Amino acid sequence: MEALQWRILPLLTMIASFLLFFYFQYPSQQYPTNCSLLPFQHYWIASKHIVTPQGVISGAVEIKDGKIASIVKEEEKHGKIKSENVIDYGEAVVMPGLIDVHAHLDDPGRAEWEGFPSGTKAAAAGGITTLVDMPLNSEPSTVSRETLELKIKAAESRIYVDVGFWGGLVPENAFNASALEDLLDAGVLGLKSFMCPSGINDFPMTNASHIKEGLSVLAKYRRPLLVHAEKVQELESNLGVEDGSNNPRSYSTYLKTRPPSWEEAAIEDLLTLTKDTRIGGPAEGAHLHIVHLSDSRSSLNLIKEAKSGGDSLTVETCPHYLAFSSEEIPDGDTRFKCSPPIRDAANKEKLWEALLGGHVDMLSSDHSPTLPELKLLDDGDFLRAWGGISSLQFVLPVTWSYGQKYGVTLQQLALWWSERPARLAGQKLKGAIAIGNHADIVVWDPDVEFDLDNEFPTHVKHPGISAYLGTKLSGRVAATFVRGNLVFEEGKHAPALCGVPILAS
Repeated sequence: MEALQWRILPLLTMIASFLLFFYFQYPSQQYPTNCSLLPFQHYWIASKHIVTPQGVISGAVEIKDGKIASIVKEEEKHGKIKSENVIDYGEAVVMPGLIDVHAHLDDPGRAEWEGFPSGTKAAAAGGITTLVDMPLNSEPSTVSRETLELKIKAAESRIYVDVGFWGGLVPENAFNASALEDLLDAGVLGLKSFMCPSGINDFPMTNASHIKEGLSVLAKYRRPLLVHAEKVQELESNLGVEDGSNNPRSYSTYLKTRPPSWEEAAIEDLLTLTKDTRIGGPAEGAHLHIVHLSDSRSSLNLIKEAKSGGDSLTVETCPHYLAFSSEEIPDGDTRFKCSPPIRDAANKEKLWEALLGGHVDMLSSDHSPTLPELKLLDDGDFLRAWGGISSLQFVLPVTWSYGQKYGVTLQQLALWWSERPARLAGQKLKGAIAIGNHADIVVWDPDVEFDLDNEFPTHVKHPGISAYLGTKLSGRVAATFVRGNLVFEEGKHAPALCGVPILAS
């Protein structure tokens, strides 16, 4: 009997090895999945315009088990790829999926504003393959291990794309190193704070002393602190709203309430702290990231100086600051209210100059939706309306469309929307079409124009509050792949929501 076992054992081992080999070679034929609109998991994406870190190539990308297995140029394709399971997108652009490091999905607690299913559905339709969710506007805010766990639970099996989470740095936890460490150990990708009132009761503002403490803890984890850099200053003149000399329906009235000096004052405070992040400094390993920069004058000059001195510092701006100018905003159109505010046309030109010159590092949506009634669209009162631009689905065509005037390239788009955001969020396997990376890919046609009107299929929860409605854009998204799953194609989403919650380890 024992001799028989010894004879059978090698045979069973050989059969098991064969079955494993067969499974990994041909998983698609045996195990179709509802996560993808494709019936296979080993395939090739071909295009004449594939955006890689080494340049734009004509060729094909091999996708296998959710990752990029190989990349071949057109002249190398013969004999290297099989004819079956090749998706040829022709002249369309194949680019790394967008990574939006600044989105408010408001789930749990305020899912009627947006929510994980609707927000990530819109992201997939817009070519965004990874979102990092902000810690406020949900209820409760994400400021502890327990509140992060509520976020994770709300996201599980309810997201079309991968979602990570920022934690909140607030006065309640700033001087409690063990509380911050517990939040970071639970998996947030970094921390976020406000230097002005956030508008959310359980997310109060911080000052320089809170931020200094946060950086000292983050240094051990080598994760970033994201800061809303506006500091309330004494207004230079009375707005005169009460006596009627300034109209609350006029955008210029709102603009006076948040002048560039607010951004400048906050950034001056921050730069007294970022010196500690230099090599050899007491907070080496920490990194400070300024979100949604609006002021392209004094504030930007301060940032340039700090970077040149070796501070570990990056800055983002948003498409709405690059697309719109304050002079164009109609009276009462509160869809355009956000903070910091959209500034004048000359400021916009300088922002583009800074982005193209590498002084602004990346782009994010700052998608900040709400209920339509809170935008006060009927009253048009800029001083009382909820602030925030709803934009998640449109950021790729908006950046491309408005960037044409400035000669924006495909590689610049990938840098601003994929590579650098991946680095900020600590995602080493995302952000580039490279062998071994997650197969997070957007396919889009730069030449297709469309009118963003009520007939256009939008997936954000309340499309009517978006400032982009009524514009003509170019650059329509054709397909979005997340970890190799085709989650969106030509207006259709995959049946199952198989995005993955991303936790730092």
